[in-house]
Amino acid sequence: MVRAGAVCLLLALCALVILALVREQTGTPGFLVGLGLATLPVPLLLAAFRWLDRVEPGPWRNLLFAFGWGAFAAALVAILANSFATRWIATATADPASADTLGATVIAPVVEESAKAAAILLIFLFRRRDFNGVVDGVVVAGFTATGFAFTENILYLGNAFGEDQAFGTSGLGSVTAATFFVRIVMSPFAHPLFTVLTGIGFGIAALWPRRRRIRRVLLPLLGLLLAMGMHALWNGSTTLFGPWGFYAVYAAFMVPAFGLLTWWTIWTRQRELRTIAAQLPAYAVAGWLTQPEPRALSSMRARTLARDFARRTYGRPAAHAVSEYETYATSLAFLRHRAHRGTAGPDFVARERELLHRLWARREVAAPSLTYAARATGRVAVPPPHRDYDVFNPYRAAP
Repeated sequence: MVRAGAVCLLLALCALVILALVREQTGTPGFLVGLGLATLPVPLLLAAFRWLDRVEPGPWRNLLFAFGWGAFAAALVAILANSFATRWIATATADPASADTLGATVIAPVVEESAKAAAILLIFLFRRRDFNGVVDGVVVAGFTATGFAFTENILYLGNAFGEDQAFGTSGLGSVTAATFFVRIVMSPFAHPLFTVLTGIGFGIAALWPRRRRIRRVLLPLLGLLLAMGMHALWNGSTTLFGPWGFYAVYAAFMVPAFGLLTWWTIWTRQRELRTIAAQLPAYAVAGWLTQPEPRALSSMRARTLARDFARRTYGRPAAHAVSEYETYATSLAFLRHRAHRGTAGPDFVARERELLHRLWARREVAAPSLTYAARATGRVAVPPPHRDYDVFNPYRAAP
């Protein structure tokens, strides 16, 4: 609790400082306009990353920390370090134009991606139970980068609005409209795309046993280097390839890379569902789960139907209990899978017992709901359950 309070205080201080710096650079009107426009893509991006995390949802405290770190701590480090480095280069070379180019293509990618990667590293080290694979790395990275882009967009849009106010331009021909189109409409996924590469590196490292220390270090570093390289290519597209370089890199590289990573992440999520289907039957044989449950829990549609059934039949608290049951069962499957790979850790038995206890406490509502869902989706042929359902035998009612 003390550590969590200290982290919250640190982020609050960073928020006050970075927002004050941005308001000072943009002015109050520009800050408010930038804030309003920069907020627009945030809910969509966060919802997309949370959707990817539906199989085993990570705790909201981790995701809120990641977003806060990106929006405030990483943005503060970036704005201070980038400004200092650019000024130092301009002074040393007496060439401000070259300093700006070098700062955007070399300094900014290194500083910004390193600052964002710190949030992933902290969760990887101190919330290890919640960081189990590639999808977790992608989601944490996505939340961090979305937060960073949010603050950066306030700055860019606010400055654009101030420039329009100074020159009296407005409408579709204004700098604000152009900046909004490029940063909010065309490329809201840019920062998340860069940082997701770092998250993938950490996610793959999480799958390796602890004794593989070299790989567990090199994989995140490789992901970070790829994120820096993609960021540098994006920032330097105009300088490297001429006035149309931005659109060329966007069409030939950024969009395909975004599509490929999206497909791969969704495929990884489907593989997680297959892991559930493979690992949970052992607990059904032992009597902890009913026979239909593993198949229902390995289908997102069946899981949704189970929650809906519990809500209609028993009420909202029951639906919440089924949702928790699904999460704990998923964690149990992944824990067993990691045990087979040798990455579960020495506390495997205690964690398995804890998860089984939590499942047992919710079985009265969850078992009939999941059995109904399995039957409704055609994953198993069983009679419809009812309130006097026997959790150990889904084929007969309790006496």
